[in-house]
Parts: sequence; structure tokens; C-alpha cells
Amino acid sequence: MNRLYLLTALIVILFLSCKQKEEKQDLPPKSSGNIEKTKEDSKKSTAQPNVIVLDKQFKIARLNRNRQIRIYLPPNYKNVDKKYPVLYMHDAQNLFDNATSYSGEWGVDESLNEVAKKTGLELIVVGIDNGQEKRMNELSPWENKEFGKAEGEEYMDFIVHRIKPYIDNNYRTLTDRENTAIMGSSMGGLISHYAIYKYPNIFGKAGIFSPSYWFSDEVFSYIKNNPVPNDTRLFLLVGQKEGDGMTVNTQKMYDQILSSKHPKENIKIIIDPKGNHNEAFWREQFTYTVHWLFRNK
Repeated sequence: MNRLYLLTALIVILFLSCKQKEEKQDLPPKSSGNIEKTKEDSKKSTAQPNVIVLDKQFKIARLNRNRQIRIYLPPNYKNVDKKYPVLYMHDAQNLFDNATSYSGEWGVDESLNEVAKKTGLELIVVGIDNGQEKRMNELSPWENKEFGKAEGEEYMDFIVHRIKPYIDNNYRTLTDRENTAIMGSSMGGLISHYAIYKYPNIFGKAGIFSPSYWFSDEVFSYIKNNPVPNDTRLFLLVGQKEGDGMTVNTQKMYDQILSSKHPKENIKIIIDPKGNHNEAFWREQFTYTVHWLFRNK
């Protein structure tokens, strides 16, 4: 009787064990589902103490969407009364913190902390989170048949008329165009180029990294038909490993701007033979670009 009971119990245990194993095999892997959230949760934050994530979110009224804002303040901001230039940047999730980045961060906070220490150049950086699945649309003012509606005009209107006034009213900023810059990469490079030509009275400098000029040929005609003041400073960056199309279009844009009689000393192009389309490349060139835009007169 006892032997029969033990045999029965053993069979039940083996059955349940096999059943649990099968159920686990049927479950999706832990990395599936919301991949970005899983990656974010698994990474340690690298944001420096002088990076602030604002509690409130800001509504892009014309698109009926909310957006998170992240701000870098100079290391001595709280200890002095001076005002600072401001750099507006896109894709804020990738600027300061490895925990929120998709494929590595720019290290803007670490880089600028070091710049402030070594050279005394200090900036406020305002990062606007991208719209994730809406990113391609929000960062282009020109429609693309493959990607759909253009929302870049609404997005830049949001930065100029909603975010900049908030920053100027709540932080010690130098508000004039000479001390206001915009920078981004890829689609962020495209919208940054559009922004400085659309709002030349707001932005006096632009860092245009790996610009997605391929997205719309209209960018070339728009830049041609909307000249900017001669003191506008433009920094174009592209890597040869990004592909011939990227380098050819960036060189084409540089040549077009020069042909419009824009002073050569106020536009710079770097075509890096080792440059790839990623944050590591943009991080490598960030410090030099900031110095060229703000210090090289």
C-alpha cells in the first residue's frame, strides 16, 4: 500500500514538473514585449547631479501630445548669478543618461562639466524627448511618402513658443540669438537645419550631425530660398561609414550654402572617415562642435 502510494506520488510530481517546464518554454523571452522599457530598467543611470528632469510634462498643443524635458545646468549654476547661453537638443533620452538611451548616450553632461572645468565655457542644455514611434514625423517639416505626415513645423513651434519662453522665464539665460543654439543628429540634424533657417531671429548657431537630407529633397530648396544672416554659425558633421548618400548630400548642402555667399568662416564641415551613424560618433565630436559654435569668433 505504501509502495503504491509512493509510486503514485512520484508520478504526479514528475507530471507537474514536466508541465511547468513546458509552460515556461511557451512564455515569451524576457526581452520581448516593451523592449525599450526592459533595457531602460536594466541599465544604471549615468546622469550627472546637475541634470534635471522636470516633473511637469509640456503639451505640444498643435499635436495634442505631451513631452518630457531634461535640463543640464552648469556645475556652478547655484553658486553664481551669471546668465548662460542655451543649447536646445532633440532626442533627450540619449543625451545624458545611459539608463534612458536606446543605443548609448552622448555624454553631454560629462563633456560639458569637463569643458567648464578646463576652459570656463558654460552652457545650459535643454533636451526635448523624442516622440518614439512619432519621431520621424515630428522631426521633419516635409512629408515623406513612406513615413507619412510632416509634423516638424508643429514641433518647432512648440520649442520656440512654449519651451524657450519657459526656460527663459525660469532659468538665468542669455536670450538673444547669438547665445541660442540648436543641435541634433540624423532626423534631429534635419530639423535643426530647418529650425535655424525658419527662425533666424531665435537661433544663431546650429550643430547639424549626420543630417537626414535623404528624407526630403525639399530641404535643399528651402535652404536656398530662405537665407540666414551672415553671422549665423553652421557646423555640419557626417561620417564616411554612414554611406555615400549621407556624405554626398552633406557635401552638397555645404557647397550650396557657400554658393549663397554665406561667409566661409561661419560654416564648417567635417567628413570623418571613421564616423558611423551612432551616439559614439556624435559624442566624440560634441565638445569640439560646442567650442567652434560658441567660442570661435
